[in-house]
Amino acid sequence: MEYLVSLALGSVLQAPVLISESRQVVGLLAAAGAAMLAARLGWHGTDRLIARRGGADQD
Repeated sequence: MEYLVSLALGSVLQAPVLISESRQVVGLLAAAGAAMLAARLGWHGTDRLIARRGGADQD
């Protein structure tokens, strides 16, 4: 019984540490995903802009 109490108490005491560490990892993953999305959209937008200007020069 003492083992179960110590296990439960240990998990309750470690929960805030695990939550704070997971917030940092989730934030890092979200930032990396946002950077990749911005790069992809920027690349796509640049291609469209070049295609539009190239089409105007050919007319």
